[in-house]
Amino acid sequence: MIRSRSCDLHPILLVGLFVLYLSKCAAPAVGADEPTETKTVDFGIYQDCPILVNETTRVVFCPQVGGRILEYSLNAKNALFVSEYELTGTESEIGGTSPSAGRFDIGPEKIVAKRTESFFGAWTTESTGPRSLRMTSQPGSLTGVKLVRDFELDAESSRLICTQTIINVSDKTTQNCHWSRTFGNKAGIVLIPLEGFPRFPNRYVRYDGGGIQLAPKDDNIQIRDGFLEIIGPPSSPKLGMDSYAGWLAHQQPSGLLFIKQFPTYPKRNYCELAGLTISTWAPATGHTVELEPIGPTETLEPGQSASFTEIWSLHQNAFPQNGETFDLDRLRKIHDSLPKTELVGPQM
Repeated sequence: MIRSRSCDLHPILLVGLFVLYLSKCAAPAVGADEPTETKTVDFGIYQDCPILVNETTRVVFCPQVGGRILEYSLNAKNALFVSEYELTGTESEIGGTSPSAGRFDIGPEKIVAKRTESFFGAWTTESTGPRSLRMTSQPGSLTGVKLVRDFELDAESSRLICTQTIINVSDKTTQNCHWSRTFGNKAGIVLIPLEGFPRFPNRYVRYDGGGIQLAPKDDNIQIRDGFLEIIGPPSSPKLGMDSYAGWLAHQQPSGLLFIKQFPTYPKRNYCELAGLTISTWAPATGHTVELEPIGPTETLEPGQSASFTEIWSLHQNAFPQNGETFDLDRLRKIHDSLPKTELVGPQM
């Protein structure tokens, strides 16, 4: 009779082998926690654009020019304005040939040096997880800083965490601020909750030509139930706000509600010209509105860095019909239901 050799093993050894077998079965595969390779798609005039996706949301990135987001969509509706040029290669009066869609930048706007490398140049890309990636700019020859942008898409929702880090790679002290320059799709309705002690008589200022109107009046701008509401393009495109609520919303005609959350610092200096926490830019054409959270002053010694986080989310919400007002109570409920997340990285 043929007998299995395993039957001759000592019982304790058999138990040990069984435990080893179970541990191997339970152990994760090698590299399971390591970043996976990011998928790519062609988008408009750009090839091999990295994407992050889940069941409802797609985010398409553009490391080729400016380290931007080209698409941030919920159920195939893009919340970002993309110019005709970047979609087809045909130049149009609306949008021109400048980078469009989900742009990030550094300020202060009126005095910051040219950012050719970061705003128009190519960025490197690396995967940092199943639904996360990092883009890194070339060092700015005039700014003395390098920018790193980290993005992470939630597994189930449209929640997108966007963190920009400013790194001083020069041998001198630098001073900048985070400046988001996202082109939303259509002018729509912009809603900014008003919190904190006001600095401006009407809670906003308007840039007219080379000056700033400190107490402007505009038929398309009103304060209602604790919100500054911009219901259409203002008489002059550029506005600045003083709210410390830490979020804003853009109701789009497509039925998307785009919410941005970000930190504010009432006790810190803001180096924008009028000390703004938020700015908007909405041309008379109505094709877009620029949604611009602004960070506080970051004074960095050589080798230091500072980060600023925005959290984006998209929600289905019907655009008001003729004669209707926007439902602010519903907006509050949507915002209040959003999960809490640490919004800013440490200064290093």
